[in-house]
Amino acid sequence: MSSVAKLPWDTKKPTLHEAAGFDVERVRADFPILQQKAHGHKLVYLDNAATSQKPKAMIDAIVHYYEHENANIHRGVHYLSEIATEEYENARKVVQEFLHAAHPSEIIFVRSTTEAINLVAQTYGRTHVGAGDEVLITAMEHHSNIVPWQLLCEEKGAKLQIAPINDKGELLLDEFEKLLRPGTKIVSLGHLSNALGTINPLAQIVRLAHAHGVPVLVDGAQAAPRLPLNVRELDCDFYAFSGHKAYGPTGIGILYGKLALLEKMPPYQGGGDMISSVTFEKTLYNKVPHKFEAGTPDMSGAVGLRAAIEYLNGLGMENIEKHEHELLAYATGKVSAIPGVRLIGTAKEKAGVLSFVMDGVHPHDIGTILDQDGIAIRTGHHCAQPLMDRFGVDATARASFGLYNTKEEIDALVQGIQKVQEVFA
Repeated sequence: MSSVAKLPWDTKKPTLHEAAGFDVERVRADFPILQQKAHGHKLVYLDNAATSQKPKAMIDAIVHYYEHENANIHRGVHYLSEIATEEYENARKVVQEFLHAAHPSEIIFVRSTTEAINLVAQTYGRTHVGAGDEVLITAMEHHSNIVPWQLLCEEKGAKLQIAPINDKGELLLDEFEKLLRPGTKIVSLGHLSNALGTINPLAQIVRLAHAHGVPVLVDGAQAAPRLPLNVRELDCDFYAFSGHKAYGPTGIGILYGKLALLEKMPPYQGGGDMISSVTFEKTLYNKVPHKFEAGTPDMSGAVGLRAAIEYLNGLGMENIEKHEHELLAYATGKVSAIPGVRLIGTAKEKAGVLSFVMDGVHPHDIGTILDQDGIAIRTGHHCAQPLMDRFGVDATARASFGLYNTKEEIDALVQGIQKVQEVFA
């Protein structure tokens, strides 16, 4: 149970896991954007891996902040500054509880998962990776978990090692372990693949890495809105996720790091609030987490993220996971039964991401025709071009599910795919 005080915009209705089951229609009513039409059709939003839609409670929280609490934080003695500071730090506590971190100071506000990974690469990475060392990632990574490490390796004369996957899109653990060598300085991998839906066996991966003395950073952008998380049980050293994929606002993200590691890492950026004192001769840095939060932060984003997390907590992450698993199983059966359609990513452990290709039809054409019927999916390489190369495709069509999606919407997707086939027959 959260120890943080409730705000005026907090909802009073019972949580759905306290009510009779998971009422998806009740959930859908909480999302204003789902009530509109697209091209004259009922909106079917199946692009949640790119960004999620927003509950009214989150929108109201941001409006309330700007109408009643807006001020700069940490440096003011006046009324509004004190309130804004309290709400910003309360948001940090809510994130701590959501991740089950040990201390609020282990939670750093950043702009996105991408910035969080860059922060670790440019602080921990630059102080620990040298010439001849290795950074280990996997073949299913998002570009945001490839390029920062390439930049680091190019600068340091280190090598980027890639752990392979099988044809289902599953990490080959034996091959992964073989790549854990004395020169391996960090492992960085996604918890859940944005392009395949694969859920990596994270606890096992962390144990293998730690047995070789190697810390682990986890890209949790896709997992945070879908899976119950406990970073202490996982024992990962860093965990990152973005607010906008977790039903929160854009421009806000989280980096969790074990406090002992964060305290030893140098600052990522210089400026206000990350300092203790400044002279022209020397600057003394602030304590963690403020050492990594230079400049005026996204206060309203933090407030909005808090509201989004409290909304997820109200539904129950276990209920969300179960609901999306049912949608995935239903969609997998329906889509895989369509002649000429091939699924990309068939791991045994998957979450609500369904990528596919269709004989004789480019994924962009699939997306365009579906859009005409109000069905929003994502097409392209999904910022995972090396992964597309691994499966021998340039792009896929991807339907990704959220807590407000329904089986009826999957039926609409199937009908839309069949319409695409008729157009290109």
